[in-house]
Amino acid sequence: MRPMRLLITGGSGYLGRQLVRLAARQAELTLAYTTFSADPLGLRQGARLDLRDGPAVARFVADFAPNAIIHTAGSNRTPDMTAVIVEGTRHIAAAAQTVGARLVHLSTDSIFDGASAPYDETAAPAPLNDYGRAKATAEALVTPHPDAVIVRTSLIYGLDEMDNGTAWMAEALRAGRPVTLFTNQRRNPVWVETLCQACLELAERSSSPVSAYRGVLNVAGRQVMTRAEFGLRMLEWWGVTERATLLLGEDTSGRWPLHCEMDVGLASRILSVPLLGVDEVLSLNR
Repeated sequence: MRPMRLLITGGSGYLGRQLVRLAARQAELTLAYTTFSADPLGLRQGARLDLRDGPAVARFVADFAPNAIIHTAGSNRTPDMTAVIVEGTRHIAAAAQTVGARLVHLSTDSIFDGASAPYDETAAPAPLNDYGRAKATAEALVTPHPDAVIVRTSLIYGLDEMDNGTAWMAEALRAGRPVTLFTNQRRNPVWVETLCQACLELAERSSSPVSAYRGVLNVAGRQVMTRAEFGLRMLEWWGVTERATLLLGEDTSGRWPLHCEMDVGLASRILSVPLLGVDEVLSLNR
């Protein structure tokens, strides 16, 4: 049987790095991954690719001919965020359809307005900011693909490599800069190990119910926490003891949704990986 050919985009991002490391250890996979500029992994399977360049994406995907693509690329930090998310997804979705590859597309709970939680897979996007709007548009671009899964997820964290949000907090606190943790934002943080295993499971082509799944799937931790609760758990795990400039308060900006609890019941039923909550993960790894 021919090994599955898997393409992962966004290999330099937090999720992408963990996903590539996990996939590279699986002998039954023929792997390729893309980065925009620097490649922190430096593996032979990596390639530089600007996803905004449609013809370049089409050529790369046609040459590699993947059976499945896991599309993680898309930052909320870059100046051209919307172009990367929207145009990158447009080109990846089109290329995936052309070669007949299954597409696992990573989306976010930031597409919601936070006014109608809990959200299940039928919930329609109602974004409040540019990032949410770009991700909602990307979902719409993926939807016509006949073999696609849109994975809506939440705050991603790991215990071996500090996530970007915690790294920012740790740096600021150690430098004596103010950090406010919001007590009225509620999310379903997800362990990066869980999310990676779920994505690989969804990318497989077999006779299992997971491989047959199409459409939106909420994949996140089953424990709902405020940003403050989550932030404090992460700072404690990483041994960040500085607290002089740490504040707790409510987000009144209106820029970000407040209550983004996701219903993960469907994913819990069809995936083999358990959707552990933060406290369960920390307890298992102490």
